[in-house]
Amino acid sequence: MKAMRIESFTEFGNTQSQNREVIFRRLLSHRLPLLPNERIRDKMRAMEKVIEVSEESFDLDVIEQSFELPVVVDFWAPWCGPCLTLGPILEKLAADPNHEFVLAKINVDDNPGLAMEFQVQGIPAVKAFWEGDVIAEFTGVQSESSVRQFIRKVAPSERDLALRQAKSLLATRHWSDAELAFREVLERFPHLPAALLGLATSLIMLGDGCEAVTHLKAIADGPELIQAKKLLPLATFLCRQEELDAQSEETADPIEIQYQQAARLFWRDNLAAALDGLLEVLRQDKNHRKGEAKAVMLAIFEILGEGDPLTQTYRRELATVLF
Repeated sequence: MKAMRIESFTEFGNTQSQNREVIFRRLLSHRLPLLPNERIRDKMRAMEKVIEVSEESFDLDVIEQSFELPVVVDFWAPWCGPCLTLGPILEKLAADPNHEFVLAKINVDDNPGLAMEFQVQGIPAVKAFWEGDVIAEFTGVQSESSVRQFIRKVAPSERDLALRQAKSLLATRHWSDAELAFREVLERFPHLPAALLGLATSLIMLGDGCEAVTHLKAIADGPELIQAKKLLPLATFLCRQEELDAQSEETADPIEIQYQQAARLFWRDNLAAALDGLLEVLRQDKNHRKGEAKAVMLAIFEILGEGDPLTQTYRRELATVLF
């Protein structure tokens, strides 16, 4: 059973709801001043990662605190089996120092007004608050990996924030800025697979295939390993050409000349011409360098993304040549 439906709540007076709305509006405009003893109590609460919340303490413990830290509210009940499964997962993540959030547990039997106000139809129901608003939620028991992903979204760690910033630069194709950002992440979090993959991708698009090969080969596991294997042929292709040019080695093989020229065009950021050159190699010999040209093209598509016009055009061309 993933979630248990709440059939009814005890009566909840309109007066209490109206009072809470007034308090909430005051909090949004400016947080209520705290008396000295309340300030001390507030600091003590900030040290607690898992707290029990009632209708009386909700404004202080959830709404006001959410202006400082994300607050994840767990609506539950002692008789709810799925709640007893989800609860320890949330508490484990709350205790993780990599995630800065407070877990607020609300027993719906003891606090029916809060459950009604936030339209809790089934439990467990989890709602994440930030600056007084619900920013994300889910209902029903979830796997630990799914809950962890939810927490990363609403309460990202320092590492996650750094990665998110670097990945945004990668997504907008600011290759040089992305390279620097991923290097900074790796200085703080060495051997992080996502950062290694991001740095290698940036380096490939900047034409530094040899260093990219090193980082891709350093990825040993995780989903990044699959991506690394896809990009490795392109990084190897660029690295080999870099070494050949440094040695001033020339070849008489016209297909290899075409293949090498495609690498030089890639360095010049002329991707369309580079893809044309790779297609020409495949037209002449699909098995040249054991069919590496196909893997190189697929790696370029992987970086550009399926929505890119070059990917769409040249994927069709590739299919025509191969089949």
